[in-house]
Amino acid sequence: MTTLIHERVSLAQRGQNQTLIGRMASGWAVLGDAQFPRGYCLLLPDPVVGSINALEGAARAQFLSDMVAIGDALLALTGAYRINYEIQGNSDQALHAHIFARYLAEDAERRKGPVWMYPAAQRNAEPFDANVHGVLQQELAAWLRQRGWLVRP
Repeated sequence: MTTLIHERVSLAQRGQNQTLIGRMASGWAVLGDAQFPRGYCLLLPDPVVGSINALEGAARAQFLSDMVAIGDALLALTGAYRINYEIQGNSDQALHAHIFARYLAEDAERRKGPVWMYPAAQRNAEPFDANVHGVLQQELAAWLRQRGWLVRP
């Protein structure tokens, strides 16, 4: 079965994924197609597997470490006060991690729940645009590279 995750990993492998931050040991760090909240990232495994449970031992630990490293970078660069991490696999049944920067400027009631509780129109209102989000994309890549998390840009 080919999923959006498979397609995005294939694009990253060919250097054609415009949202690419860089290659990590377990897969690809990318910005989300929509930038809500600012800095929304994903970690896509390479090779693609069905779920976190398909990974064992060191591979599982590496994926989770890479995921948290992306969160560390978001905390350092965006002014977020916390990070939400989600691995669901509901729509695309291929492992991928959502990494959401959360901000104190969000409404207090909204901060208490997952980003998915925002209306879809609001979540999708700001599509990724390299002219707008490219600076953060480059900053995330540099931060991760300087700390040894990126194996290549």
